[in-house]
Amino acid sequence: MFEKLKLHQLNRVDILTFKQKDKRPVSVILDNVRSMNNVGSIFRTSDGFGIEKIYLCGISPQPPHRDIHKTALGAEDSMDWTYSKETVEVCKALKNQGYTLIAIEQVMNSTPLGQLKLDPQKKYGIIFGNEVDGVQEEVLKWCDECIEIPQFGTKHSFNVSVCTGIVLWELLK
Repeated sequence: MFEKLKLHQLNRVDILTFKQKDKRPVSVILDNVRSMNNVGSIFRTSDGFGIEKIYLCGISPQPPHRDIHKTALGAEDSMDWTYSKETVEVCKALKNQGYTLIAIEQVMNSTPLGQLKLDPQKKYGIIFGNEVDGVQEEVLKWCDECIEIPQFGTKHSFNVSVCTGIVLWELLK
């Protein structure tokens, strides 16, 4: 028989403890993700996977905002994040810090998600693009790899927040 756990039984850490905790060497870069609900959901997912940081770029909305909070449920307070007008500037800075950049995009010669193997000694920046236009071409030029989630239906893409959950789970499991 199954019984749902109460919140106090989940053994979650508080925000201060989470901020001081070692994180996985992965950062999420949002390249012009326009929806506040998607951004909030990505904050919550990133918190859940214990990643380092979120980079909000271009038109990506920034906390505090009630529509971000609606889906982030407080993860906008626990996650380290920063804003940059230009995604390329974030890419340049991360490359200079030794990060490997991976775009989630449908391109020629992309690697299917399940075939990508991460080196546990490296740091990664995972780039997710705009809900309509994807990752900008100029941003793709800075990437070391492009991965694609295999799909089997009629739609050509997943929602960016769903995509983030799928990709982080696969890469960090």
